[in-house]
Amino acid sequence: MKLRIIRFNLFWKISPAIWLLVLLVGLFIPMGWGAPSGPALVIRQSVQIVPDVAGEVIDVPVQPNTPLKANDVLFRIDPTPFKAQVDALAAQLKFAELRLGQMTQLAQRDAGRGFDVQQRESEVDQLRAQLTSAQWNLDKTVVRAPADGFVTNVALRRGARVSTLALAPAMAFVDTSETVLGAEIDQINARYIRAGQAVEVTFKFLPGQVFTGKVQAVLQAISTGQASPSGTAVTPKEVQAAPFVVRFTLDDPAIAGRLPAGSTGQAAIFTDHVQAAHIIRRVILRQTALLNYILPF
Repeated sequence: MKLRIIRFNLFWKISPAIWLLVLLVGLFIPMGWGAPSGPALVIRQSVQIVPDVAGEVIDVPVQPNTPLKANDVLFRIDPTPFKAQVDALAAQLKFAELRLGQMTQLAQRDAGRGFDVQQRESEVDQLRAQLTSAQWNLDKTVVRAPADGFVTNVALRRGARVSTLALAPAMAFVDTSETVLGAEIDQINARYIRAGQAVEVTFKFLPGQVFTGKVQAVLQAISTGQASPSGTAVTPKEVQAAPFVVRFTLDDPAIAGRLPAGSTGQAAIFTDHVQAAHIIRRVILRQTALLNYILPF
Protein backbone atom coordinates (compact mmCIF):
# COMPACT_ATOMS: atom_id res chain seq x y z
CA MET A 1 0.00 0.00 0.00
CA LYS A 2 2.88 2.36 0.72
CA LEU A 3 4.23 1.68 -2.75
CA ARG A 4 0.69 2.26 -4.06
CA ILE A 5 0.64 -1.17 -5.75
CA ILE A 6 -2.59 -1.92 -3.88
CA ARG A 7 -4.95 0.93 -3.32
CA PHE A 8 -6.52 1.00 0.12
CA ASN A 9 -10.02 1.39 -1.18
CA LEU A 10 -13.40 0.02 -0.06
CA PHE A 11 -12.95 -3.29 -1.94
CA TRP A 12 -9.69 -4.16 -0.18
CA LYS A 13 -11.16 -3.13 3.13
CA ILE A 14 -14.02 -5.61 2.82
CA SER A 15 -12.08 -8.31 0.93
CA PRO A 16 -11.49 -10.50 4.07
CA ALA A 17 -15.23 -10.61 4.67
CA ILE A 18 -15.84 -11.43 1.00
CA TRP A 19 -13.37 -14.32 1.06
CA LEU A 20 -14.85 -15.58 4.33
CA LEU A 21 -18.32 -15.55 2.78
CA VAL A 22 -17.08 -17.33 -0.37
CA LEU A 23 -15.35 -20.07 1.66
CA LEU A 24 -18.34 -20.43 3.96
CA VAL A 25 -20.91 -20.78 1.17
CA GLY A 26 -18.72 -22.60 -1.34
CA LEU A 27 -16.79 -24.97 0.94
CA PHE A 28 -17.56 -25.16 4.65
CA ILE A 29 -21.37 -25.40 4.43
CA PRO A 30 -21.26 -28.02 1.59
CA MET A 31 -18.69 -29.95 3.65
CA GLY A 32 -21.61 -30.85 5.96
CA TRP A 33 -23.08 -33.22 3.35
CA GLY A 34 -19.92 -33.87 1.32
CA ALA A 35 -18.01 -35.12 4.36
CA PRO A 36 -20.56 -35.37 7.20
CA SER A 37 -19.38 -35.94 10.74
CA GLY A 38 -21.05 -37.01 13.97
CA PRO A 39 -20.58 -38.75 17.31
CA ALA A 40 -19.68 -42.45 17.18
CA LEU A 41 -20.53 -45.20 19.65
CA VAL A 42 -19.41 -48.81 20.22
CA ILE A 43 -22.27 -51.20 21.05
CA ARG A 44 -22.36 -54.87 21.99
CA GLN A 45 -25.47 -56.98 22.32
CA SER A 46 -26.52 -57.98 25.82
CA VAL A 47 -28.40 -61.20 26.54
CA GLN A 48 -30.58 -61.42 29.63
CA ILE A 49 -29.87 -64.85 31.13
CA VAL A 50 -33.18 -66.41 32.23
CA PRO A 51 -33.03 -70.13 33.12
CA ASP A 52 -35.46 -72.56 31.48
CA VAL A 53 -36.15 -74.23 34.85
CA ALA A 54 -36.63 -72.78 38.31
CA GLY A 55 -34.78 -73.91 41.38
CA GLU A 56 -32.07 -73.28 43.95
CA VAL A 57 -28.61 -72.27 42.72
CA ILE A 58 -25.89 -74.60 43.97
CA ASP A 59 -22.84 -73.28 42.07
CA VAL A 60 -21.78 -70.05 40.34
CA PRO A 61 -18.34 -70.74 38.82
CA VAL A 62 -18.34 -67.72 36.51
CA GLN A 63 -16.30 -64.62 37.38
CA PRO A 64 -17.41 -61.11 36.39
CA ASN A 65 -15.79 -59.53 33.32
CA THR A 66 -13.85 -62.69 32.53
CA PRO A 67 -13.80 -63.87 28.88
CA LEU A 68 -15.97 -66.92 28.27
CA LYS A 69 -16.48 -69.27 25.35
CA ALA A 70 -19.83 -70.46 24.08
CA ASN A 71 -21.29 -73.25 26.29
CA ASP A 72 -19.10 -72.41 29.29
CA VAL A 73 -20.99 -72.93 32.56
CA LEU A 74 -22.54 -69.80 34.08
CA PHE A 75 -24.29 -71.40 37.05
CA ARG A 76 -25.93 -74.65 38.15
CA ILE A 77 -29.38 -75.28 39.60
CA ASP A 78 -30.06 -78.11 42.08
CA PRO A 79 -30.83 -81.12 39.81
CA THR A 80 -32.31 -83.36 42.53
CA PRO A 81 -36.05 -82.96 41.74
CA PHE A 82 -35.41 -83.15 38.00
CA LYS A 83 -33.21 -86.24 38.35
CA ALA A 84 -35.92 -87.89 40.47
CA GLN A 85 -38.49 -87.22 37.76
CA VAL A 86 -36.22 -88.71 35.09
CA ASP A 87 -35.62 -91.83 37.20
CA ALA A 88 -39.36 -92.26 37.91
CA LEU A 89 -40.29 -91.95 34.23
CA ALA A 90 -37.45 -94.28 33.23
CA ALA A 91 -38.78 -96.92 35.63
CA GLN A 92 -42.34 -96.51 34.33
CA LEU A 93 -41.11 -96.75 30.75
CA LYS A 94 -39.18 -99.93 31.51
CA PHE A 95 -42.28 -101.54 33.03
CA ALA A 96 -44.50 -100.35 30.15
CA GLU A 97 -42.08 -101.81 27.60
CA LEU A 98 -42.12 -105.11 29.50
CA ARG A 99 -45.92 -105.18 29.50
CA LEU A 100 -45.94 -104.29 25.80
CA GLY A 101 -43.69 -107.25 25.04
CA GLN A 102 -45.94 -109.57 27.01
CA MET A 103 -49.10 -108.30 25.32
CA THR A 104 -47.45 -108.65 21.92
CA GLN A 105 -46.54 -112.28 22.59
CA LEU A 106 -50.09 -113.06 23.74
CA ALA A 107 -51.55 -111.43 20.65
CA GLN A 108 -49.22 -113.42 18.40
CA ARG A 109 -50.50 -116.64 20.04
CA ASP A 110 -54.11 -115.53 19.68
CA ALA A 111 -54.35 -115.38 23.47
CA GLY A 112 -54.70 -111.58 23.71
CA ARG A 113 -56.45 -108.71 22.06
CA GLY A 114 -54.88 -106.41 19.50
CA PHE A 115 -56.49 -103.47 21.30
CA ASP A 116 -54.43 -104.20 24.42
CA VAL A 117 -51.23 -104.15 22.34
CA GLN A 118 -52.15 -100.79 20.80
CA GLN A 119 -52.99 -99.38 24.23
CA ARG A 120 -49.61 -100.47 25.61
CA GLU A 121 -47.81 -98.99 22.58
CA SER A 122 -49.56 -95.68 23.24
CA GLU A 123 -48.47 -95.76 26.89
CA VAL A 124 -44.87 -96.46 25.87
CA ASP A 125 -44.86 -93.57 23.37
CA GLN A 126 -46.29 -91.18 25.97
CA LEU A 127 -43.73 -92.19 28.58
CA ARG A 128 -40.88 -91.80 26.09
CA ALA A 129 -42.07 -88.27 25.28
CA GLN A 130 -42.38 -87.43 28.99
CA LEU A 131 -38.91 -88.85 29.62
CA THR A 132 -37.47 -86.73 26.83
CA SER A 133 -39.06 -83.62 28.36
CA ALA A 134 -37.84 -84.53 31.83
CA GLN A 135 -34.31 -85.15 30.54
CA TRP A 136 -34.38 -81.74 28.81
CA ASN A 137 -35.34 -80.09 32.11
CA LEU A 138 -32.51 -81.94 33.84
CA ASP A 139 -30.00 -80.77 31.23
CA LYS A 140 -31.20 -77.17 31.64
CA THR A 141 -30.19 -77.15 35.31
CA VAL A 142 -26.74 -76.30 33.97
CA VAL A 143 -26.99 -72.80 32.47
CA ARG A 144 -24.35 -72.14 29.82
CA ALA A 145 -23.03 -69.14 27.93
CA PRO A 146 -24.99 -68.57 24.70
CA ALA A 147 -21.94 -67.22 22.80
CA ASP A 148 -18.44 -65.85 23.30
CA GLY A 149 -18.47 -62.97 25.75
CA PHE A 150 -18.48 -62.18 29.45
CA VAL A 151 -20.84 -61.66 32.36
CA THR A 152 -20.86 -58.30 34.08
CA ASN A 153 -22.10 -57.40 37.55
CA VAL A 154 -22.46 -60.96 38.86
CA ALA A 155 -24.76 -60.68 41.89
CA LEU A 156 -26.02 -64.28 41.82
CA ARG A 157 -24.85 -66.41 44.73
CA ARG A 158 -25.18 -70.00 45.88
CA GLY A 159 -28.45 -70.54 47.72
CA ALA A 160 -30.40 -68.00 45.69
CA ARG A 161 -33.53 -69.18 43.92
CA VAL A 162 -33.97 -68.37 40.24
CA SER A 163 -37.19 -68.44 38.24
CA THR A 164 -38.18 -68.72 34.61
CA LEU A 165 -39.78 -65.26 34.54
CA ALA A 166 -38.38 -63.04 31.78
CA LEU A 167 -38.81 -60.02 34.07
CA ALA A 168 -36.34 -61.48 36.58
CA PRO A 169 -33.11 -62.36 34.72
CA ALA A 170 -30.36 -64.00 36.74
CA MET A 171 -27.50 -62.10 35.08
CA ALA A 172 -26.58 -60.07 32.02
CA PHE A 173 -24.31 -61.64 29.40
CA VAL A 174 -22.41 -59.37 26.99
CA ASP A 175 -21.91 -60.99 23.59
CA THR A 176 -18.47 -60.15 22.16
CA SER A 177 -18.82 -62.24 19.01
CA GLU A 178 -19.96 -59.10 17.16
CA THR A 179 -19.16 -55.42 17.74
CA VAL A 180 -21.56 -52.81 16.38
CA LEU A 181 -20.16 -49.38 15.50
CA GLY A 182 -22.49 -46.55 14.63
CA ALA A 183 -22.42 -42.80 14.07
CA GLU A 184 -25.20 -40.25 14.37
CA ILE A 185 -25.48 -37.99 11.33
CA ASP A 186 -27.88 -35.06 11.09
CA GLN A 187 -30.70 -35.69 8.63
CA ILE A 188 -29.77 -32.67 6.53
CA ASN A 189 -26.29 -34.12 5.96
CA ALA A 190 -27.17 -37.79 5.43
CA ARG A 191 -28.58 -37.52 1.90
CA TYR A 192 -25.47 -38.74 0.03
CA ILE A 193 -24.28 -41.48 2.41
CA ARG A 194 -24.11 -44.89 0.76
CA ALA A 195 -22.78 -48.32 1.73
CA GLY A 196 -19.10 -48.81 0.92
CA GLN A 197 -18.03 -45.19 1.40
CA ALA A 198 -14.86 -44.46 3.37
CA VAL A 199 -15.04 -43.68 7.08
CA GLU A 200 -12.49 -42.29 9.49
CA VAL A 201 -13.09 -42.37 13.23
CA THR A 202 -11.28 -41.46 16.41
CA PHE A 203 -12.17 -42.71 19.90
CA LYS A 204 -11.59 -41.12 23.28
CA PHE A 205 -10.46 -44.50 24.57
CA LEU A 206 -7.59 -44.40 22.04
CA PRO A 207 -6.69 -40.69 21.82
CA GLY A 208 -4.46 -39.39 19.05
CA GLN A 209 -5.32 -42.25 16.69
CA VAL A 210 -7.53 -42.21 13.59
CA PHE A 211 -8.90 -45.48 12.20
CA THR A 212 -10.30 -46.19 8.76
CA GLY A 213 -13.38 -48.17 7.83
CA LYS A 214 -16.35 -48.54 5.48
CA VAL A 215 -20.02 -47.63 5.70
CA GLN A 216 -22.09 -50.77 6.19
CA ALA A 217 -25.60 -49.34 6.08
CA VAL A 218 -27.77 -46.38 6.92
CA LEU A 219 -30.44 -47.64 9.30
CA GLN A 220 -33.80 -47.10 7.65
CA ALA A 221 -35.80 -46.42 10.81
CA ILE A 222 -35.56 -44.53 14.07
CA SER A 223 -37.96 -44.58 17.01
CA THR A 224 -39.64 -41.31 16.08
CA GLY A 225 -40.84 -42.86 12.83
CA GLN A 226 -42.08 -46.09 14.36
CA ALA A 227 -45.78 -46.77 14.84
CA SER A 228 -46.74 -49.21 17.59
CA PRO A 229 -50.04 -51.13 17.75
CA SER A 230 -52.56 -49.22 19.82
CA GLY A 231 -56.28 -49.06 20.45
CA THR A 232 -56.31 -45.27 20.40
CA ALA A 233 -56.29 -42.70 17.63
CA VAL A 234 -53.14 -40.93 16.53
CA THR A 235 -51.78 -38.73 19.31
CA PRO A 236 -50.00 -35.62 17.98
CA LYS A 237 -46.53 -35.13 19.34
CA GLU A 238 -43.68 -32.75 18.82
CA VAL A 239 -41.84 -33.56 15.61
CA GLN A 240 -38.07 -33.15 15.74
CA ALA A 241 -35.37 -33.92 13.21
CA ALA A 242 -33.55 -36.64 15.12
CA PRO A 243 -30.24 -37.80 13.61
CA PHE A 244 -29.99 -40.92 11.50
CA VAL A 245 -27.71 -43.79 12.52
CA VAL A 246 -24.98 -44.96 10.13
CA ARG A 247 -23.50 -48.36 10.87
CA PHE A 248 -19.89 -48.93 9.80
CA THR A 249 -17.05 -51.42 10.18
CA LEU A 250 -13.35 -50.88 10.78
CA ASP A 251 -10.72 -52.14 8.35
CA ASP A 252 -8.92 -53.72 11.32
CA PRO A 253 -11.41 -55.90 13.27
CA ALA A 254 -8.91 -56.25 16.12
CA ILE A 255 -9.36 -52.56 16.97
CA ALA A 256 -13.10 -53.03 17.36
CA GLY A 257 -12.45 -55.98 19.68
CA ARG A 258 -10.23 -53.82 21.91
CA LEU A 259 -12.84 -51.13 22.40
CA PRO A 260 -15.09 -51.51 25.46
CA ALA A 261 -18.82 -51.29 24.89
CA GLY A 262 -19.89 -47.68 25.32
CA SER A 263 -16.71 -46.18 23.85
CA THR A 264 -17.46 -42.86 22.18
CA GLY A 265 -15.71 -40.84 19.54
CA GLN A 266 -16.12 -38.82 16.37
CA ALA A 267 -16.62 -40.27 12.88
CA ALA A 268 -16.38 -38.66 9.45
CA ILE A 269 -17.88 -40.13 6.28
CA PHE A 270 -16.48 -39.20 2.89
CA THR A 271 -19.16 -39.19 0.20
CA ASP A 272 -18.80 -38.70 -3.55
CA HIS A 273 -19.76 -35.01 -3.30
CA VAL A 274 -17.74 -31.88 -2.45
CA GLN A 275 -14.51 -33.86 -2.47
CA ALA A 276 -12.51 -30.64 -2.12
CA ALA A 277 -13.75 -30.47 1.47
CA HIS A 278 -12.54 -33.96 2.37
CA ILE A 279 -9.03 -32.79 3.29
CA ILE A 280 -10.47 -30.14 5.61
CA ARG A 281 -12.59 -32.77 7.35
CA ARG A 282 -9.54 -35.02 7.72
CA VAL A 283 -7.58 -32.20 9.33
CA ILE A 284 -10.45 -31.38 11.72
CA LEU A 285 -10.79 -35.05 12.69
CA ARG A 286 -7.08 -35.31 13.48
CA GLN A 287 -7.27 -32.19 15.60
CA THR A 288 -10.15 -33.85 17.49
CA ALA A 289 -8.03 -36.98 17.96
CA LEU A 290 -5.25 -34.92 19.57
CA LEU A 291 -7.70 -33.02 21.76
CA ASN A 292 -8.95 -36.38 23.10
CA TYR A 293 -5.78 -36.44 25.22
CA ILE A 294 -7.02 -33.52 27.32
CA LEU A 295 -10.76 -33.00 26.74
CA PRO A 296 -13.08 -35.38 28.65
CA PHE A 297 -16.13 -34.50 26.53
